[in-house]
Amino acid sequence: MDTTFSDLPLKDQTGNPVRLSFPPHRIVSLVPSQTELLFDLGLSDEIVGVTKFCIHPVNDKTRVGGTKKLHIDQIRELIPDLIIANKEENEREQILSLMADFPVWVTDVHDLESALEMISQISAITDRAAKGVQICSEIKTAFEQLAFFSKNGPPHKKVAYFIWKDPWMVAGGDTFISAMLEQCGFENVFKKRTRYPVITLDELQYTDCQLVLLSSEPFPFKAAHFPFFTSLPVQLVDGEMFSWYGSRILRAAAYFRDNFYQNQAFF
Repeated sequence: MDTTFSDLPLKDQTGNPVRLSFPPHRIVSLVPSQTELLFDLGLSDEIVGVTKFCIHPVNDKTRVGGTKKLHIDQIRELIPDLIIANKEENEREQILSLMADFPVWVTDVHDLESALEMISQISAITDRAAKGVQICSEIKTAFEQLAFFSKNGPPHKKVAYFIWKDPWMVAGGDTFISAMLEQCGFENVFKKRTRYPVITLDELQYTDCQLVLLSSEPFPFKAAHFPFFTSLPVQLVDGEMFSWYGSRILRAAAYFRDNFYQNQAFF
């Protein structure tokens, strides 16, 4: 028989109190990176709904719209006993609407520490605490090794990380992407800007940028976009490794090592 958390002071990462039954049996995930985490926690049978962007792993769960345009009625029909959302990726009004009838756990991830906190919390409220501890431990070890490579590698480069074209948009300093850049040993030349500012390529020339990183998502940058940056070296990067903050972080550490430090003498 299920126990209830209704009398415990449970709060999500935004400080919002959440009342839920334990363990949940019908979970709707509204964030791709957190959907992948749920699968990695062994909750495939409990997941009943995901967004159209929840592509890892490939699954046949009910699609409830996009992260910004949820099909609220469809979510209601699934009768979830837990909805997992995110402060940045989902629209506030839609989440408030769902909160009126269902327990909604809202995450707020902006760096590695808060990502690990999210993984720990989600694994605990879904009765997968032990698996969550294992995932967090593996991530910490992987990033400790990455820190060694970064410390003993070449001088840190100053970079601009582009996420969009027309208009040109970059990652600001208060984003998870920027935090991952720091983990790689890079310095974000737009770290004093917030969120995802629109810039001009002329503006980029007045920074001390040494390397342009073009992300594979949300805009699908290709090598064909390199000529826009005539005076700077350009590198394509896997956007999921910089912006997905669930269990993919473990894969990200290996990706950063192999792509940015593979030529170092200690390999």
